[in-house]
Amino acid sequence: MCDFVTKLAEPVVVQNGMELVDVEFVKEGANHYLRLFIDKDGGVDLDDCEKISRIVSDLLDQEDPIDKAYFLEVSSPGLDRPLKKVKDFQKYEGHQVIVKTFSAFEGRKKHRGKLGQYNESNLHLLVEDDKEIMIPWEMVSQVKLDWEE
Repeated sequence: MCDFVTKLAEPVVVQNGMELVDVEFVKEGANHYLRLFIDKDGGVDLDDCEKISRIVSDLLDQEDPIDKAYFLEVSSPGLDRPLKKVKDFQKYEGHQVIVKTFSAFEGRKKHRGKLGQYNESNLHLLVEDDKEIMIPWEMVSQVKLDWEE
């Protein structure tokens, strides 16, 4: 369902000079939330979020892909934005990140370091003392920017 919403919303977001960073559908308590995270150079503001929310809400009403009641939220991904696309990894090369893995890699499931050059096989991470570790992509569950250096 998130893939469907991504395909529906991404052209609208791009048409308005922004990037669709992520889409998630979650249940919190008794409520369901469809969240779209958008960004652009210089960051998004409330007007950007409101505009995309209105347009996407209309599209969702027409397509009706979700069979339960939910709240639509559109916001910035925040300072700790997730990195998901190849261009994200290229854009943020050299930045501090937190990498979570599905299972322990070198004895840990959470790694912090500077993002190395992107390649298709492994995530390159420069950790303490400029040691480079290469985590196979199939082990990576999440990568987020880390602003708590």
